[in-house]
Amino acid sequence: VQLQASGGGLVQAGGSLRLSCAAQGRTRNIGTMAWYRQPPGTQRELVASMNRSGNPHYYVDSVKGRFTISRENAKTTVYLEMNNLRPEDTAVYYCAAWELRTLYWGQGTQVTVSS
Repeated sequence: VQLQASGGGLVQAGGSLRLSCAAQGRTRNIGTMAWYRQPPGTQRELVASMNRSGNPHYYVDSVKGRFTISRENAKTTVYLEMNNLRPEDTAVYYCAAWELRTLYWGQGTQVTVSS
């Protein structure tokens, strides 16, 4: 499974970005897909996740009400809609997908929020 992420960039506080991540290869058994982020000098944290059926969703408390995770394209593409962005959202964002018992990572995409 290969994951291709896109959509990062530089935005002012209060702005919006939409991240996309498309899975390719052996996608038939992909289950949960998720977004993680890693701010500079800190550990990677789970931001949001969605299982194959689309329910339940998980959101880390700091993004609830601002970020929305969704899936489409036969459940192999995952999006992260990020609204009302804050400087503390600045991080490298990674998509991830579980295929049976294996976790796959996409390459990171930088999100920078200026104050």
